[in-house]
Amino acid sequence: MDFDTLDKQMRRFEQSLDRTILEGIYMVARLDGHGFTRLTKKEWKLDAPFDTRFRDAMIATMNRLMNCGFRVIYGYTESDEISLLFHINDDTFGRKERKLVSILAGEASAAFSMETGKRGVFDCRMVPLPQKENVIDYFRWRMEDAHRNSLNSHCYWALRKDGVSASEAQRQMMRLTNADKNEMLFNYGINYNTLPLWQRRGVGAYFRIEEKQGFNPLTGEKTTATRRRLHVDDQLPIGDPYSELIMSILKENTHACK
Repeated sequence: MDFDTLDKQMRRFEQSLDRTILEGIYMVARLDGHGFTRLTKKEWKLDAPFDTRFRDAMIATMNRLMNCGFRVIYGYTESDEISLLFHINDDTFGRKERKLVSILAGEASAAFSMETGKRGVFDCRMVPLPQKENVIDYFRWRMEDAHRNSLNSHCYWALRKDGVSASEAQRQMMRLTNADKNEMLFNYGINYNTLPLWQRRGVGAYFRIEEKQGFNPLTGEKTTATRRRLHVDDQLPIGDPYSELIMSILKENTHACK
């Protein structure tokens, strides 16, 4: 069998499971750390429930993903996950799912590992969203997940540091409402509503056009240049203001040319 015939035959198998995300559909990629519980508790021994070293590593990883060749217009990270919103016209790799998830997972794993000096592995999934409203709901959903995880983590570690066993702490948590959890933390001297916003709401990243003042030595005139710069936002709003932020990012990028 000659090479061209063999190549054609083998590529049929290789591409048999290829899926592409339709044009005109918004794409969100969600990456999750694989085995990060062991990494953060046993290998790295980070402070619980939150550690700024881990937060900074996740932000650095997100920044890399937003600057590695894809047209990502918004990034969001909480806990050990990162969500990336692509420009609706992004057609990198022909929008092939297998290429998107493999490259993004590889980039995230490499970036996190290089940033921390620890081996970090990420998986990735693509989430197709047909309308702007679905995009907004998606990111509000992830922020609500951040809030829930944050509240639960603070309660769990308050109990653990008070000498309660892991299994007993989990058992007690199952019986508590959100109001009960807030009251429990207050009894431990923690006002949940005054904790840093990045712990309660996660961290976002989006591009801004900024003006920079300069000087032309040839003409002796002041100059103004614009540049596109990634802005990391650890003071994200909640509720409707957060929806408005996401919508503004979508609108700003609706008519942009590739």
